[in-house]
Amino acid sequence: MKQSWWAHLAQLGLLAVWTCIWLVQGCGPGPGYGIRPRSRKLTAMHYKQFFPNFSENNLGASGRAEGKITRNSERFNELVCNYNPDIVFKDEENTNADRFMTKRCKDCLNRLAIAVMNQWPGVHLRVTEAWDEDGHHPPGSLHYEGRAVDITTDDRETEKYGLLAQLAVEAGFDWVHYESKYHIHCSVKADHSVAVEKGGCFPGWARVTVAGGVQKSLSSLAPGDRVMALSGTGHVVFSQVLLFLHRDQKSWSTFLSLETEDGQRLTLTSHHLVFLSPNCRLDRNEYQAQFASRAKTGGCVLIHTAEGQVCPSRIISVSEVESVGVYAPLTEAGTLFVDGVLASSYALVEDHRLAHWAFGPVRLLSSFKQLVLGDTAHTQQSTDSEAANPKTSLHCSTSVTKNRADSFINNDILNKRDNLSQPLRMEIKEKHSLQRTTSHVHWYARMLYSLGCIFFDSLRP
Repeated sequence: MKQSWWAHLAQLGLLAVWTCIWLVQGCGPGPGYGIRPRSRKLTAMHYKQFFPNFSENNLGASGRAEGKITRNSERFNELVCNYNPDIVFKDEENTNADRFMTKRCKDCLNRLAIAVMNQWPGVHLRVTEAWDEDGHHPPGSLHYEGRAVDITTDDRETEKYGLLAQLAVEAGFDWVHYESKYHIHCSVKADHSVAVEKGGCFPGWARVTVAGGVQKSLSSLAPGDRVMALSGTGHVVFSQVLLFLHRDQKSWSTFLSLETEDGQRLTLTSHHLVFLSPNCRLDRNEYQAQFASRAKTGGCVLIHTAEGQVCPSRIISVSEVESVGVYAPLTEAGTLFVDGVLASSYALVEDHRLAHWAFGPVRLLSSFKQLVLGDTAHTQQSTDSEAANPKTSLHCSTSVTKNRADSFINNDILNKRDNLSQPLRMEIKEKHSLQRTTSHVHWYARMLYSLGCIFFDSLRP
């Protein structure tokens, strides 16, 4: 009987180990997210075959259509122009419409162009349809959003198209369909949904305040460090970094830079959560966690001043910048002050409380590890730091010195994003996008995203 009990315990242990290994193998995505590992031998797709094997608008493929984009719509600024000299654009309309697409679609297309030249020397990728502004496709088509392209090779040899479709899969397109004998249809997820799937991040040079009042860059931060944060009860605390939801020093990303009237500059990805309010009032409860993309000039964020106060500060500019390196530390409090501005640790959903609840098991596991290892010193330090920082009232003078010297940004690292990319810059960015590095997104964040996809797909009629 005793031996049988031990046998069952061993089986459960092996099952737990296998589950963890399976989950960790699911870690991703890095800078080349969406690029499938190149198999030793490519197998051409069959006519009418599509991959993945469900509908284009499924969340596991390219996702739902989000509405037509016209030249006069605000979303037109989301499209970029592809000047890749290694791609032939048909451009029947002679309006450059076939060159307009989302950034993700452009990245996948440029990778495919390289793959085509490697597969068939002297042959180039040809785009027959991309963004459609003339209504030539059925309602709901992703062509209206610049998220879909129809492609061939420039020699128009149809026997190559089956292999071209497989190359498109390898290049990272989210849905590929060999829909016609005369072209391949490819589409991608919306840029913002990819950002959520990857998780929101800060650049590596962004700084936090660790216990003792020392400034530290996120690239040098490590799990176990304690950073300045705001607890759910409104106390300024030094909260332990449990892990990194995303950490990759080589990944190129586009960030939003929010500059405040008091000289702080918060830089983060557009779908990371930051606490915003339309009015600079002193009530902390009026500041709601929202995607950074919702930040507008004139809105307000919460900052931590040199005097140790938490107070509102008005946003005076919002701009886009690009940089190498992405970091997303998860703190026990779920918040942290980055470059003096209060931000959330989360980016998966636009609900800070829900995200904090969803990561409860991670905090529970951390507490369990501390209990097992007898690591009570950190817990005591957290209690002492909160006790030493009584609940901070939101009371600040409007005459705070506006010192912008600390918010200097190195232009050699950050570059303003131009909607119409230049060929030389495109080539430089492509070199970075083609880098293959180990994925650094935490498996638990990816698992939550996958479960969310399954849940929302089940709600579809």
